[in-house]
This record gives sequence, structure tokens and C-alpha cells, in this order.
Amino acid sequence: MTDALRQPGAILLVSCYELGHQPLGLAWPRAFLERAGYAPETLDLAVEPFDADKAQRARLVAISVPMHTALRLGVRAADRVRRLNASCRIVFYGLYALLNAEYLRAQGADQVLGGELEQDLVALVRRYDAGEAPALESRATLERLPFPPPTRAGLPALTRYASLARAGDLVPAGYVEASRGCLHTCLHCPVPAVYGGRFFTVPRDVVLNDIRGLVAAGAGHITFGDPDFLNGPGHAVKLVRALHEEFPHVSYDFTAKIEHVLEQRRLFPQFAVTGCAFVVAAVESLSDTVLTQLDKGHTKADVVVALDILRDAGISLRPSFVPFTPWATPDDYLDLLSFIEAEGLIDHVDPVQYTIRLLIPPGSLLLSRPAIRPFLGVLDPAAFTYRWFHPDPRMDQLHREASALVERAAGSSEDAWTTFHRLRALAEERVGLPRTSGGVVPPPPERPVPARLTEPWFC
Repeated sequence: MTDALRQPGAILLVSCYELGHQPLGLAWPRAFLERAGYAPETLDLAVEPFDADKAQRARLVAISVPMHTALRLGVRAADRVRRLNASCRIVFYGLYALLNAEYLRAQGADQVLGGELEQDLVALVRRYDAGEAPALESRATLERLPFPPPTRAGLPALTRYASLARAGDLVPAGYVEASRGCLHTCLHCPVPAVYGGRFFTVPRDVVLNDIRGLVAAGAGHITFGDPDFLNGPGHAVKLVRALHEEFPHVSYDFTAKIEHVLEQRRLFPQFAVTGCAFVVAAVESLSDTVLTQLDKGHTKADVVVALDILRDAGISLRPSFVPFTPWATPDDYLDLLSFIEAEGLIDHVDPVQYTIRLLIPPGSLLLSRPAIRPFLGVLDPAAFTYRWFHPDPRMDQLHREASALVERAAGSSEDAWTTFHRLRALAEERVGLPRTSGGVVPPPPERPVPARLTEPWFC
């Protein structure tokens, strides 16, 4: 046995992007490795410069790629590591690593891990440390892990990540997970493509221990980043009660399916009194045709009911959308904008949500459905997605122009109200309708802006 990988810095864990949060994708693997006697270093390229010295010292670099943006950045990071350190082992891990395993192996990845992967990473490191050369493989491990508390020592400070914007103040936000995987199988989501409808809870004491460390580090708000916090409603309620009892000044948010809001409506008054600031829900569309094609499990009517449930409890809904799919029409897009204005949701929707286009990665469950085939092009492996076209060219043009408009607006910190009305004017023009406002964008009114996180990107 060489024990070379037990030297400090011999293992380098790299994160590229985790939705603006301090990366749990580094903190948990590090905790598992430290428990096994290793001393990895970490590097978060979302907020830190590439560290050539760390890359040159490392004998194994493991790159976390939980989402599409992270994967694109991670491949570039791996290329830089290879140029500096040709003998280094490179491992990719996370949802998008597993979905794109074939491409990553072709590009020189030594291993690809996914699912409940931390024990597999430890086992792999031990084999390398023993001088073995494990065969190339990629698989999702789906079994409950003995979770240690995440190790956040050495990560950049919370103030370098997303904050909660509330009443004119910025509150540092921590990010935890109370469960991983998901019970549901929405066709466009990468989680079921890996987890196949399974989820695993994290012990409550482990989550609370992590929260204590985050609060000690300055967090005044906690994001529960589970794919769906209400997969285990009893677990969720007990956790937020304990959080509120120990830290009554700390608020939180979580993500839940619309159908779970309806099913668990009795819980929302409890969420409100324990500090829930808002709930994120993947509404995706208000077209029942599109929702059926994505197998979302809710309808437009359900969204209206969910809004009422949350409003009655005094909790905001922050919906996310995928407005551009092969089945969405220009009328669907305009209906979405009209609904958002009528329901008073303009300040609850980050403008980037009006520009999201359906992503179809390798392994997507959508690929098994006949409904996608008339629109499906070839796999672009370097872009980590299948190309697809819209049957109405106006929608592809609208997507390009809306994306450019929103990008410019974000760059100038434009008010969401103004961006919304400029988007609607653009959409009406592309569809050939008279502009609702007569071509004049109304000035943003004076109004209280609901609490939100300062990082608006969700993919």
C-alpha cells in the first residue's frame, strides 16, 4: 500500500457551480474522505480562481458536476488540470457526470460516479492508494449512506455566495439537504434519470449539526436544497420545528412539487410559523398539454389552488418555468405572462425563468417517449444535450431574442417589473398582436419586493 493519497492535498475536490450556494458537493465528499483518513483540499471555481499549485500537487482531482452549467465548466477545469499534471487521476461525480459518462470517459476521465456516491469515492481512492487500477465504470449507487456532518472548513465564506434579499437587507444564506433523490419521475428532470424514483433522507441530527455550523458562520437563512422537501413530509416538519426552536431568528426556503403543496396543505401554517420565507416550485408551464408531455403531475388549475394555499399561510411562491418546449405555442407564452401579471407574481419570478429552454441530456427519460421524436435532432455530446427544433419558427426566434433581452437586463440590474413588460411587448410583437401597453413600458411602481435569493439561475 502506497498511502500517497493520504498526504494533505493529494486529493483535490473541485466545484464549478452550485446555484450560488457554498458547495455541499465539496463538503460532503470531504467529510467522507476525512473520516477514512484522507486530507483532501477543495477549490470552488464559482468564487475562487483556478489554483495551479493545488492542481499540480494533486494526485487525484474529483470534480463535482450536479448540473449542466457545472459540467460545462468542469470539463474545462479538467483540461487545465491535465495540461498541468498529466499523471493526475480525474474523477467526475454528480447527476450530470453520470448522464454524460460516455463523453467524459472519451475525454479522459478515469472514473465517473453518481447517485449516493460518497462511499464509492472513498472506495475508489483506497484502491488507487493501494496501487490498483480499477476498470472504467459508471453506475448509480442507490443505497442509504452513513452520513457524517459535512466538512465546510476551508470553503469560502458564506458572504461570497447567494444571500437572502429581504426588506432592503442582504442576509447570508446557508444551503443544506435533508434528503437526496426524488420519489417522482418528471420526464425532463435529471434526478429520476439517475435515482429512478427513489429518495434517501439524511438523519435529522446530521442536518441540524450542519445548520448549527452555518449559523455560527453567519447564516440568517437556510435553503433546503432537496429536489423535493416534501417527499418525506414528516421528516421535513420535524426538522423545521427543531430549526425554529433552536434558531427562531433564522428563516428558510424549500422546493416542493405543486401536487405536494395540495396534498400537504395542512402543513403550511406550521411552515409559516417556523420561518418559511418562500417555496420554490417547478411549475414549468401553464399549458396542460405541455404538463402532460412532461409528466409533471399537476395542471394549471392545481397551480391556482397551490397559490391560494400558500397565500393563506402567508408564504410566497417562487415558481420556475420551462416556457420553451416543442409543445408550447406562442399563445402559451403570452398566457403565462398574463397569468403572472394577473396573480401579482412579477416580483416572484426571476426574469431568467421566462427564457429557459428544454434541456434533453443523454439518459433523459424524455428520450423514451414517442412525443419527443418528431422534434429531436442529434446528440451534441460536447454540449451535453440533444438538439431539438420547434415546429413554429417564431418560438425559436422568440427564445433567442428573449434570452438576449434578459441577459442585458440582468447585466444592468434592471427592475424585474421593467424586464417583464419589455418581454411581453417583444412576445406580442413576434406573435403579431397589438402591444398591451401601446408600446410604452410602464415605470415600475413603488411596492414592497418579496424575499428572494440573490442568485437567480436554476440550471
